[in-house]
Amino acid sequence: MILYHGSNLYIQKVELERCRPYKDFGRGFYCTTIKNQAELMATRVSAIFGGSPSITQFEFDESVMGDTSLNIKKFEGASKDWAMFVLNNRDRHFSQSGSPECNHDNKYDIVVGPVANDDLALLFRTFTNGIIDLDALIKGLKYKVLTDQYSFHTDRALSYLRLVGGI
Repeated sequence: MILYHGSNLYIQKVELERCRPYKDFGRGFYCTTIKNQAELMATRVSAIFGGSPSITQFEFDESVMGDTSLNIKKFEGASKDWAMFVLNNRDRHFSQSGSPECNHDNKYDIVVGPVANDDLALLFRTFTNGIIDLDALIKGLKYKVLTDQYSFHTDRALSYLRLVGGI
């Protein structure tokens, strides 16, 4: 499978310590199967941090997802579990880092699931402010276009990515 990473620079070697914390699935290296999604991210990151939009392409052997020696979490779609996982990972004050509903401690080598993009920010904010409940949040997600993300949180997980090149 081909995965794309959109950034403001070409990635020759992934360094997890340079990845930002408090993202959907925690600090990690994020990719997608959707080239256009990576292009949009590259444009956004370049506008914020400078540099030029760049897409780095990787090959990932999907059979790794069946490797029981890796701790892999996969969300098939937007669900209550996915929403709480994303909210907890984005929360700088979430104190239960050992919880299976959070990856602040990088307990998961790889996490796969939908992207909680900026289009969902208002929906998440109305939930965290207590305006809507979790059921209403999930119901609202059904009307959003959800794209995918693969996040790699350990050096071992990164070893399964093979750099193909840039676009």
